[in-house]
This record gives sequence, C-alpha cells and structure tokens, in this order.
Amino acid sequence: MKPQKKQQLSSWSTLATSPILVVLTIASLTGTMGQRYYSQPKLDEGTVAPQTIRAPKGAIVPDNKVTEEQRKSARLGDITVLMINESVNQRVDKELAEILALGNQVREKVVNFPFVNTGILSTNTQLHLQQVSQEKWVTIQETVEEELKERPPGPQPGRTSDSILTKNSIELVSNNDNVIDDRLLTRVSVLADYQEYSQNSIVISSKDRQAISELLAYRKKSFFQNYERVLEEISQARDLYKDATEYLAKQQELEGYEVYDSTLLELSDTDWEKTQTGIEIVKERMLAQGISPNLPKQEWVKALKLQVNGVVPVVAEDLAINVLKVALEANLSLDSEGTKQSVELAAQEIETVTYKVRENEIIVQQGKNISRKAFVLLDHFDLSGRTVNWHGLRVLVGIVSGSVGIVVLVERQFKSGLRHRDNILLLLLSLSAPLLIALKVPWSSLPAIGLLVGTFYGSTMGVTVVGLISVILPIGMDVDKIDWFASAAGGIVGSVIAEKMRSREEQALLGLGVGLTQGTVYLLITLIVRATPELLWYAIIDQVGLQALVGLVWSIVALGLSPYLEHLFDLITSIRLSELANPNRPLLKRLASEAPGTFQHTLFVASLAEAAARAIGCNVELVRTGTLYHDIGKMHDPLGFIENQMGGPNKHDEIKDPWVSVEIIRKHVTEGLVMARKHRLPKAIRAFIPEHQGTMLIAYFYYQAKQRSEKGEKVVKEEMFRYAGPIPQSRETAIVMLADSCEAALRSLKDVTHKDALQMVKKIMRARWQDNQLADSGLTRAEMSTIAEIFVQVWEQYNHKRIAYPKAAMNPNQVKTVKSVVSSN
Repeated sequence: MKPQKKQQLSSWSTLATSPILVVLTIASLTGTMGQRYYSQPKLDEGTVAPQTIRAPKGAIVPDNKVTEEQRKSARLGDITVLMINESVNQRVDKELAEILALGNQVREKVVNFPFVNTGILSTNTQLHLQQVSQEKWVTIQETVEEELKERPPGPQPGRTSDSILTKNSIELVSNNDNVIDDRLLTRVSVLADYQEYSQNSIVISSKDRQAISELLAYRKKSFFQNYERVLEEISQARDLYKDATEYLAKQQELEGYEVYDSTLLELSDTDWEKTQTGIEIVKERMLAQGISPNLPKQEWVKALKLQVNGVVPVVAEDLAINVLKVALEANLSLDSEGTKQSVELAAQEIETVTYKVRENEIIVQQGKNISRKAFVLLDHFDLSGRTVNWHGLRVLVGIVSGSVGIVVLVERQFKSGLRHRDNILLLLLSLSAPLLIALKVPWSSLPAIGLLVGTFYGSTMGVTVVGLISVILPIGMDVDKIDWFASAAGGIVGSVIAEKMRSREEQALLGLGVGLTQGTVYLLITLIVRATPELLWYAIIDQVGLQALVGLVWSIVALGLSPYLEHLFDLITSIRLSELANPNRPLLKRLASEAPGTFQHTLFVASLAEAAARAIGCNVELVRTGTLYHDIGKMHDPLGFIENQMGGPNKHDEIKDPWVSVEIIRKHVTEGLVMARKHRLPKAIRAFIPEHQGTMLIAYFYYQAKQRSEKGEKVVKEEMFRYAGPIPQSRETAIVMLADSCEAALRSLKDVTHKDALQMVKKIMRARWQDNQLADSGLTRAEMSTIAEIFVQVWEQYNHKRIAYPKAAMNPNQVKTVKSVVSSN
C-alpha cells in the first residue's frame, strides 16, 4: 500500500475511534433534522400581530401549501357523488302505506263523526265529550240535571248569581278558549262555599262548561226522550273511541313505533283525507331531493316541518311529521363510478390558491390573530420576521442527545461487539431519512433503514433506530403524518424480521411483506381520520397501492445495497456467512480439488466446532464458515501436510531438515491470510486462520531439531517452532483451535470406550489451557468440559459400528440384501 493511502486510512480510523464521533453524530443529526428552526417566522400563522401591517405594494401571492392540501384531498376522495337508491324508496313507500292503513283501521272503529247533529252539539263539544273521563262525563250530566231543578224554564228575577248543585263540589276554571252565551255561563259558577260535596275536587275546563251549556240548552228546548237519545249516542261514541284508542296502542306497541296520538281520532274525515294526501306529497318531495346518510336525522326533520306547512291541515301537522319521521330514511348512497370520475376531474381542475392584495392595504390589524392568508402575504413581503429559533434548536439537541444515549445503551446491552465503523454506518443510515426529505424526495427511507440495521445489527437495534427517527424527525421537519407513520410501520416490521433471514431470496420475500405492511397501515390510518370511510375504499386505492410499491422499492434498494455495505464496512451477517459457506465458492472448490485431504479434515473439524458452538451459545454460522476457511493456506503446498499425501512418501522425510519443514508448516497461516485478503473474506473469517493455531509449538519438528542440535548442527530457539499467533481472541476461534487439535487424535482412535475418548480429548484441551492458548478467548472451564463431551459425541456418531459380513459365498439374493444394508449405512 502506498504511504499516502495508509495515512488516509489512519486518519479515518482515528476519527472513528475518538469521542469526536459522538459530537459529530449529534451535530449532523440535529443539523439535518432541525430545518424547521433555521428560518422560523416570528409572525407565524395563529400568533397575535404586534402592530397593524400594510402591504408595501400590490401583489398576487400563491399559497402552495394549501393548494397541495386541496389537491391531495381531491385525490383522496373528499368529493362524494351520491345517487338515489330506488330500493330504499320502495321500502319507504311500503312502510308509509302500512302506517296510513293502520290509521284508517283505527278510524273505522269510531262511529261516523259527528255522531250528533251539530245543531245540538258543536263539533268541538262532540270531540271533547268522546274523550273525557267517565267520572267527568257523569259529573257533566248531573250538573245539567241539578241546574234544571234550580232553574226551571223561564225567567228568575231577583238573583244575580246562580249555584249549581252537584254530587261533587266543582271548581270552575275560567278559560277564554270558547265564547259561551253569557246567560248560560252564569248558570255554571263556582260552588266553593258548598261544603257537602267538597270531598272530591274535579276541575271543570272551558270545554266542559261549553258542553254543559249546550246540553242544558238542548234539554230545556226538547223532549226528555230526545235528550236521552242524545246521551245514548254520546255514550256509544265514547265506548267506540275507547276501544279504538286501546287498539291503536296495542298495534303501535307490536310495530315498535309510536306514530299516532288522539289527533288521529279527532280529525274529521275531510281533514284526514287532506292529511293523507299531504303526507304523500311531502314524502315524494323528500325522496326526490334525496336524504343523505351523513345528515343527522334532526336536521332533515327540520325540513319536514317546512314541507308540511300549508300541505296538511294545521291541526294535523304534528301527526304528519310523526308519520314521516318513522317512514322516511336516508335514500342516498355512494355512486362509486361517479365519485371516481369526479375525484379525477376535481384533482385536475384545482387551481393554485392565490391571495390578492393592493398597495397599502391592511394585511393584519394590531392585536388580531394572523390568518393563513395574512401569514402568506407577510412571508411574501419578508415581513414575517424569519430568524433562527435557538431555543427550539437547543431543545432538539437535547432530544437528539438523549436518543443517541438510548442507542448506546441498547448497543451495550444487546450488541456489545459493535465497532466504531458500525456506529458510523448507523449514523449514515439515520441521516438518509432527513436528507431525502430536504431534497424533496416524497418517500421516506425508513423501510430500507429498518431492513439494513435489522440485518446487520439485529432486530432490537433496528427497532430502536427506526423508532427514534420516526419520533424525532417530525419535530424538526415538515412531513406528511400518514405517509410517515406508514413508512415507520414498514421499517419496524422489516427490522424485526430481517435478523431471521438466511438468504437473499428470503430478504426479497420480506420486501413484499414490508410493502404490504406499509400499504395496509396507510389504508387503516386514512380510513380512521377521514370522514367518509366507504368512499375511501375506492378513492385511495391508488395511494394505498403506491405506498405498498414504495415499501417494496425501498426493500429492493436495501437488498441491493447490503452486499456493498457488507464489504465496505466489513460486516458479518447470517446471509453473508451462508453464502461464504457454500461449497461452490472459489476458494472452497480449490481446496476440495487441490488439497482433498485437508478439505475432508476441514469438514470433520467443522462438524465438531459447530456442535460445540451450538451447545455453549456461540455464533454457529460464524464458526461453521470460519472453520471451512481456516486451513485454506495449505493449498500453497498440499503435500507438505500428511492428510494430502494419500499413503505416498512423506515430503518431510525427503527434506530431512526440521527448519525447512517448520517453515512449510508455518507458511500455511501466512499464505492463508494472503488468499483470504485476495478473495475479500471478512475480517471475522480471516481471524480463524491465524488464531486456530495461536502460538502453539510445532512439536514434531521442534523435538527433531533439538535432537540435531545436540549433535551441534544448529541452535534451537523455541519461538522459531511456534506459530506467529495471535492466540484466539474469541470463543468462536478458540472452539476451532480445540476442534482442530482433537480431530486427528479422534480419527486415530479405534475400538475405545467413550470414557477413554473423553479422557484423551480433555488431555489435549488441558495442554492448550496450560500453554496459555485460551487466555484471551473467554472460554471457561465449564464450557470446555461441555465442548469435550460434545466432541466425543460427534466422533461416536461418525464412527458408529457396522455389520461384519461373512466371507463365505453368498447367493444372489443374499448379495442383494447385503448391498441394501451397506447403502443404508
């Protein structure tokens, strides 16, 4: 590497490892998210004007914000086209016909009205007498009879006041409802001083007095038989009226509504016919103009009152209103096709909202609240007093600082191994959201942030980052709340599930899930906040589909970026580990073909290490992949290692120089690192190459050299026969060291017990422990005991006993049976 390039990398590393990174994070996030505070108007919409402000010149100023809101409302379907539902009209006609039929049935039960010649009793008196209580009816008759005893026909001079004797004392209530003949009125007075009949007080109304007067007048001028006949007709009419009211109450209770009252039976036949006709006319008018389902019932009842006025008799107006209130219902329903066409047309036709002002015209008066129009005009003339809101920025800095602290706490709790370069990547991903908004990109990158952070650093970190951005960014920037919330939901879903993905294909399917989540959340929130939910199913379907597509597109962007970010920031993900462990990778294919013995050795070591890693809770994918590459350096000289000699001559026997042989052995580490860098293997995978050997002694050649040194050939230095290291720095590389050390010994065992195999494995592990090879790995003695047990179990699975077949000759059927047994084993 050139010196200048090394210096640049060194500077970048220094920045990444200094506390300046924290300050840089807070400053950059605040700087990008706090745009609202950089030029905030003092005279904002809704504030009070400190003085009267006039326009310095005439102008026509557009209001782009309101215009865009109106266009968006139009696109979302605020315009509703309704049509008359004929099925509802038919239902109303049927209901009204049944109600009017009930009225006719009830009226038929009452004797033809008037039931007495109106020359005898007036219409009002007949209506009154058929309704009064039986007690009052008896009192009226007795009053007439008593008056006849006191006042026989003819003049009675010398008396200025009359008293009427009845069985009950009567309190006469004066009323001017009816004009009564003065001569007859004087015959009905208050008997307040009459004590004999004062036990039961009955109130006599003006209508009662009118009836008494008319009955008394008829009684005096007619025969007694005629008067009796009139009383019988009244009693008969009263009985029929009582039966009719009871029948009406019963029928209305069965139907579940209360439409009619006594007015129904009080109407003359002529008035009832006019009432029915008027009800039909009002019904037709109301249905023709349409009744909206969104209009409260009390509102269209007001319209009923206006409609019945002059159409039905005055005495029947309340009855008509009650009938129509029960029969009518909303008959307007959504016209989906018409709505779509109108929405599209409205969205196209909406013009830019503008405010016109003349020179020296008052924009806002002192002490008045600044309206939207006034603010737009003030801002246009630079009179709104825009300046930096330092207080708001300080608050935002505090919020951002607290959020960074939360991320740090989550990192320490769940991802303690994060490097400074990982923090820089988190910062860059977080900055993408406000930067896109600042660049007027209409779609938030939260789904991509959630997918990438969840994939790289786990679901907990992903949810934390997306959640904090979702809360903080709207504080300092103007965003569409519904769009933003839908994007946040997609980002959170992506971050939760991304950690579980094990292939790019699964990530692609997750992108579909993110898109569906974003579209569904957008739909639900819009339906909640809009006033016409049935309309929105039609009107916002395009917006819902667009939201789902945006979520999918951001998922595709995340999927495309992830391999580059993995290489650039040296990231290890489950997906990348699975890809590197594919036996068709170039290095592994070369290893299988050029050093087949080493490849088989690697597979067995991987089986041991993977089982051990799973048992003690290590990163299994990392252990498996790291093991596959730990011995790739042996390809530099495959025959220098015994597993590749395949029973042929040992190369080191021909060399006969332990110093040369040890260099060949040691070189498989350095050459392995060269190959790993050349093929851009992650640093975490490269660590397995030197650390699986640590600084172990290459004992065979060391002792061979010592024997020669005794003959005076060369001086033996132990460090020359040790690997360069470093010793394992993680539990994962330590497991591979132990598995690599035990593999050859376990393979060499034949017909030994589990106890003997376990004792040998523990002896090897004890040697590594005593040689301080595991000092920095973090492995405990308890974990090493577990690992030893797992190694032996895996070895036993590989070396299970097989059937011993006899050497005697076998017939074809026996041969076939043996072959099937062999193939099954």
